[in-house]
Amino acid sequence: MPSDSEIARAAKLEPIAVIAERAGLDPGLIEPYGRFKAKFKPPLGDAARAGQLILVTGISPTPPGEGKTTTTIGLGDALNLLGHKSIVCLREPSMGPVFGKKGGATGGGLAQVVPMDEINLHFTGDFAAVAQAHNLLAALIDNHIHHGNLLDIDVRRISWRRVLDLNDRALRETVVGLGGAANGFPRQDRFDIVVASELMAILCLASDLQDLKHRIGAIVVATSRTGHLVRASDLKAHGAMAALLKEAIKPNLVQTLGGTPTFIHGGPFANIAHGCSSVIATRAALALSEYTVTEAGFGADLGAEKFIDIKCRSAGLKPAVAVIVATVRALKYHGGLNAPHLGEDNLEALGRGLVNLERHAANLSGCFGLPVIVALNHFQGDRPSEFELIKTRMAHQGVPVIEGRHWAEGGAGALDLAREVVRVAAESKGELRFAYPRDASLVEKIESIAKRIYHAEGASFGAGVAKQLAGYAEAGFGHLPVCIAKTPYSFSTDESRRGAPTGHTLNIREVRLSAGAGFVVAISGDVLTMPGLPVNPASLQIDIDADGEIIGLS
Repeated sequence: MPSDSEIARAAKLEPIAVIAERAGLDPGLIEPYGRFKAKFKPPLGDAARAGQLILVTGISPTPPGEGKTTTTIGLGDALNLLGHKSIVCLREPSMGPVFGKKGGATGGGLAQVVPMDEINLHFTGDFAAVAQAHNLLAALIDNHIHHGNLLDIDVRRISWRRVLDLNDRALRETVVGLGGAANGFPRQDRFDIVVASELMAILCLASDLQDLKHRIGAIVVATSRTGHLVRASDLKAHGAMAALLKEAIKPNLVQTLGGTPTFIHGGPFANIAHGCSSVIATRAALALSEYTVTEAGFGADLGAEKFIDIKCRSAGLKPAVAVIVATVRALKYHGGLNAPHLGEDNLEALGRGLVNLERHAANLSGCFGLPVIVALNHFQGDRPSEFELIKTRMAHQGVPVIEGRHWAEGGAGALDLAREVVRVAAESKGELRFAYPRDASLVEKIESIAKRIYHAEGASFGAGVAKQLAGYAEAGFGHLPVCIAKTPYSFSTDESRRGAPTGHTLNIREVRLSAGAGFVVAISGDVLTMPGLPVNPASLQIDIDADGEIIGLS
């Protein structure tokens, strides 16, 4: 079969005006960015009364991959083939992983969103706008200090870092202000990747432009020498920052290879941020469609937990059903096999690895009260005996397992999955539950996720972290949800512990207040908010040919 990029290039795309009409968007709301992508002003409508929300999540990620985005796209296409109006909601790819370890984020095979190369590279400029607005605030902080520091900012307690949308480990720790008095005061600084920016989270959680501006003003950037919190509004930065994000707050419209309208907007990682596309895009899709199919990043312990405890809680959303994506190969990996042996007939290893899927399903149903479906993403070489073992094991939890062939067949390969989603969603009547009550303390919220979702014995807190959390509560932030930054590859903080480990402890080494976004970030283990490049980064395969066609994207 041709590569993903070859399939995308050969596709006959429909004009974006046709896709907009199919989505039900008024032509006056559309702002084309070329022939095949557009921004749009979100339509008014009662999303809570409209279509049903389908959450696609996954098992703990593995090197062979699971195909969560591919499944989300295939399911959206299949629902439309069945005569149901569906819209897909995805996050925008970050160029960090595009050029790094993971590659692009537009699906694969015949279940892709297009134009693939444009979506993966720059798209409509949203990430650049977030980076510029974020770094404007950083520049205004240093400028304020240089010109007299009327807010009495303690230069040792500036919490606002600079950002870049590329993996660059050399920028994790740096020094700014060198070169004499004209260049400001020398101080230690750090860079995060753009997707970890609080501004990215604000863009994704804001309800409209005015809410965006209000949230930006609430960002805490530093502490004064007398202990007062300094906000972006104190620096009068929020107006200009909101102006830079005026276009970025509008969702983006593209299409799948099957012609399904797709809203792609916002791009936070689920391991270091809340990992969901924007509330604005989700509400627009719900107001326009019968089914909105969206995904949350990485495994269900990260993306789905934050989707529910942060996004749904904040925006008043409720998924009708959760679809967990798994593959036979990935489950064998969790059972202890490594890459060269994943295609072997080994039911014992598959049985061991199924504990990972079982735990994710139990979390979603037991903790959050969601009905669950397993989408088994088919790979060539999968055996009927393997499928039967997975079905039998998941039947003990009352969870149906549907095999999908959407990578090879597009929406037609996900029709059985779509039918099951429609059936289960129609019967979904329970109340959405959360991992912790709103009035629990920040420490209790972290411990609740550690025990209920990660199945750890508890949480431990690095030097000064518990005191810092107590200070957040005293300052009026104790009601906020928590956003745990953790390796996505294990339920524990040790990525080498596959399957469903127990007996571990969630160690919180650092916490950060995201007052504008409306949550507290708790960083665990050795997870980093500025990734580095691997030995053989994906960028080595990317090129442009004599005809101007980009090649090597995947």
